[in-house]
Amino acid sequence: MNTANSNAVYEFGEFRLEVAEHRLVRGGSTISLTGKAFSTLRVLVERHGKLVAKAELMSLVWPETVVEENNLDRNISTLRKALGEQANGEPFIETVPRVGYRFVATVKTMRGDGATRGNGRGEENVDPALALRQEIRYCVTPDNVRLAYATIGTGFPIVKAATCFNHLGFEWDGPIWRHWVKDLTNEHSLVRYDGRGNGLSEWDVRDMSFEAWVRDLETVVDAAGLEKFILMGQSQGGAVGVEYAARHPERVSHLVLCGAYARGVYHRESAEAVEIRVALETLVQLNWAKTNPTFLCSVTDMYIPEHSTDEEQRWFLDLQGVSVSTANLVEFMRACDAINVRDSLAKVRVPTIVFHCDRDRIAPFDEGRILAAEIPGARFVPLASGNHILMEAEPAWKVFREELATFLRSGIGMPESAREETRPGREGA
Repeated sequence: MNTANSNAVYEFGEFRLEVAEHRLVRGGSTISLTGKAFSTLRVLVERHGKLVAKAELMSLVWPETVVEENNLDRNISTLRKALGEQANGEPFIETVPRVGYRFVATVKTMRGDGATRGNGRGEENVDPALALRQEIRYCVTPDNVRLAYATIGTGFPIVKAATCFNHLGFEWDGPIWRHWVKDLTNEHSLVRYDGRGNGLSEWDVRDMSFEAWVRDLETVVDAAGLEKFILMGQSQGGAVGVEYAARHPERVSHLVLCGAYARGVYHRESAEAVEIRVALETLVQLNWAKTNPTFLCSVTDMYIPEHSTDEEQRWFLDLQGVSVSTANLVEFMRACDAINVRDSLAKVRVPTIVFHCDRDRIAPFDEGRILAAEIPGARFVPLASGNHILMEAEPAWKVFREELATFLRSGIGMPESAREETRPGREGA
C-alpha cells in the first residue's frame, strides 16, 4: 500500500498507531496484529471521519491481489476485538451497511518526532463543517417502511427531499455533495433522508408511488420534530416538495427548487421523449450495465457532464451501484415518469425560488420555467450550466449559493426566532 505518510504516528483513545514501527500500542504494551489487519487499521485511521468503501479498502490493503470480501470482514472483526469500544461506549469502527467502514474516534496526528501536526492542539486542520458528524436515526411510515434520516448542524432547519440516487452514508463525505452540506449548514441545520427503496432505508417495499414519496417526507419531518422548515427539492424531489407545500403551507417557510419539474416524461407532450425513456428503462431492467459498464458512464454524463473531475465521475458511478437495486431503480424511473403536480402549483402559497440549469439533460429548462410561471410569486434564477447536480468548481454554484442566501435571509415566512438566526452579522455566522 502507499507509504506517503510512513513516519506518521496517530493517537486515539488509549491507543497509539506507529506507522514506521508497524505497531499498535496501548498503555506501553504492543498489541499483536497481522500485517493485513494493521494495514486495514492504518487506512481507516488515516481517513478518520470519512467513509471508506469496501472495494477501495480492499484495493489498498491487497493492492496486487484479488481477494474475497470475507478477508476484509475478518480484519474488521480482529480490529474490533483489539480496540473494544471508546470511553463513550461507541465502537471505533462504524459500519455503513452494504457500503464500507468509517473510523469515528477522534484522532491526533503526530509527526515521527512526536510533535503534533495541525492547529497545535493535536488536531488536524479540517473543514469545520465536515468535522461535524451526522446523526442518523430511523422512523416508520404508515405502511410500515423503515426510513433513515440524518441531521447535521444548528439553526433554522432545511429539509432536503429524497431523490433516486440517495445514500446517507455513502454521500456523507463524497465529492459531489460535500460542498452542499458545507454551505447549507453554515447558518442552518440540514435534514436529509433516504426514501423508500434506496440508501439506508428499507429496500423491500411494495409501494413505490409518488404518493408514497410524499408520505415519506411527512413521516420524516414529523419524526424529526420540525414544526416549520425550509423545504428543498431537487429533481423529482421538487415535485414532492411542491405537493407537500401545497398540502401543508403552515409547515414550510420557504420552498427551494433546483433542477425540478412538475411533469414527468409521460406528461410533457413529446412522443420521442417517451420512447427514449422507455428504451432507457428497458436497458436498466435488463441490467445492461453488468455486461456494458459504459452504460453507467452515460448516465453519469447526463447528470454531471461539466466541471467534474475523474474522481467525481468515478464516485457518482459508485453511488449508482450502492444506492439502489436494479429492480427498484426501474420502479423509481416509472414513478418519476408518471409525476404530474401541475395542478398543485397554483396552490403553493409559500415564498418560492426556482433554480434551473439552462442545459440540464435530466430536467429540461422549460420545466423550470413552468414551475416559476405557475407558482404564485415564485422567483426564477437561470443558471449557466449543463449539470443536473451543481458542482463546486463551476461558476453556477457561486450564483446558486449567493442567490439562495439572499432569498433565505429575507426572513419572509420564518418565525421571528428563525429570522434572528439567519440575519447577517449574527454571532457564530
